[in-house]
Amino acid sequence: MLVNKIFKVVLLLLGGIYILLQGFAKEVEAAVLSAVILLLLTWFYSNKSVYRSKFFTSFLVVFTIAQVLSAIAWFTPKIMENETDYLYYITNILFVISYVLLIIKTITQLNLKVVFSELTVPIIVLIVLDVFCVSLISGTTEGSFSYYQNILEYTYNAVVMALLSFALVDYMYRNNSKSMLFLLGTIFMAFSEIIQLAYFYILSDDSLSFVYAFFLVMAFFFLYAQSQYKVTEPIAAYEDEPLEVKNS
Repeated sequence: MLVNKIFKVVLLLLGGIYILLQGFAKEVEAAVLSAVILLLLTWFYSNKSVYRSKFFTSFLVVFTIAQVLSAIAWFTPKIMENETDYLYYITNILFVISYVLLIIKTITQLNLKVVFSELTVPIIVLIVLDVFCVSLISGTTEGSFSYYQNILEYTYNAVVMALLSFALVDYMYRNNSKSMLFLLGTIFMAFSEIIQLAYFYILSDDSLSFVYAFFLVMAFFFLYAQSQYKVTEPIAAYEDEPLEVKNS
C-alpha cells in the first residue's frame, strides 16, 4: 500500500513538472515526459487497480501509444509543404479511437431504454449544442489545414464533444461519485483539447500552453479517480417527501 501511495505521488509530481515544462515552452521535453507519465500510469492501472475496465485499459493503451508517437514526431525530419505527414494522421486517429473507447465504455454502462425515455429533451439539447460547438471550433482553423486534415480535425472535435455529452448523460442517469468524477475528467479533457487547438493554430501564447497542460493533467487525475470506483446502479434523485401528519 505504501509503495502504491508513493508511486501516485511520483506521478503527480511528474505531472506538475510536465505543466511547468509546457509553461516555459519546453515542448520537446514536455512531450517526452508526458509519454513517460502515461506509460507509468497505464502500467500502474493495469497491475494495481482493483476495479479494472477493459475499455478504460484500452483507452489508456491507445492514448499512450498516440502520445509516444507525438513525442517521436519531434525527432523526425521536418515535413515539407508538398509531403504528407503520415505520423500526424496516425497519431490523431489513435487519439480519436481512444476517446471512442471511452464513449463505448459509457454506453455499455447505460440502460439506453431508460435514458432515452427519461432524458429525451436534454439529449436533443446536447445534440444541437454539439453540432454548434463542433462547427464553431472547427471553423476557426479551416485555413490552417488541408481538405483531409479538416475532415480529421472535424471528426476529432466531434468525438471529443460526443464524449463530453455522453459523460453528462451518464451523470444525469447514474447520479453517483463515479459518474461525477468521469464528467469532471471529460470536461477538463475537452477544454484541454480546445485550448491546445487555439495554442497551436490561433494564438501562440505560452500561457495557453500552461493552461492546456494543467487541464490535461487534471483530466487524467479525475479519470483515474473514477476508475477506482465500482460501477453501481443509478442513485435515485433527491425528492422532497411530504411529512406524515399524525392524527391527534
